Amino acid sequence: MTTESANGIVMRTRPLTETSLIVHWLTPHLGRVATVAKGARRAKSPFAGKLDLFYAADFSFQRSRSSDLHHLREVKLRELHGAIREDMAKLQQAAYAAAFIEQATETESPLPEVFGLVQGFLKLLCDEPPQPQNVFALELKLLRELGLEPDSAETRLTPGAKKIVQSFLAGGWNDGARLKLSAAQNAELRQWLHGFLIFHLGRLPRGRAAAVADEN
Repeated sequence: MTTESANGIVMRTRPLTETSLIVHWLTPHLGRVATVAKGARRAKSPFAGKLDLFYAADFSFQRSRSSDLHHLREVKLRELHGAIREDMAKLQQAAYAAAFIEQATETESPLPEVFGLVQGFLKLLCDEPPQPQNVFALELKLLRELGLEPDSAETRLTPGAKKIVQSFLAGGWNDGARLKLSAAQNAELRQWLHGFLIFHLGRLPRGRAAAVADEN
């Protein structure tokens, strides 16, 4: 088995055995990678405290010859994104981003642009309130990277909603977060993107309803 190095973000974890953990990473150059962290659930594991959701880290792994589960060797933390785990609404939005990417992309295909979007989105969640428009901006930016950008000019969106869509796509994360959307505009964009996602992805990614709820 060959050893490889990457930088990535922990997108999902699940137990494998009583002591081991499966860790799903998003990386820029290797795409989505799954690793087994042997002994990670032990208190004295060298992985202890390093494999929580949405941690960003440099890591190395031995590539398996027989499966898509590779053997995690070392992890060096870079960013914790702690504010996300302190707010349930932020965590729901981050979890939705992970579900969207898992549904819409192939494993182990380079995703540098998507990785950059996730980095930006996690920073946004750390810095700004977890409002529905954060998710709308994420969906639009990801759809554009996937070659599925909606043509807002050809839709029945109101003129105000069309301008908001254009602003989300043209501006930075914080610019979009600071736009003032009315309740009606939130509802309009929520429903419009709902239909668009089902049409192109076959079904909604897990957790969208909670991620775009008004109380977020």
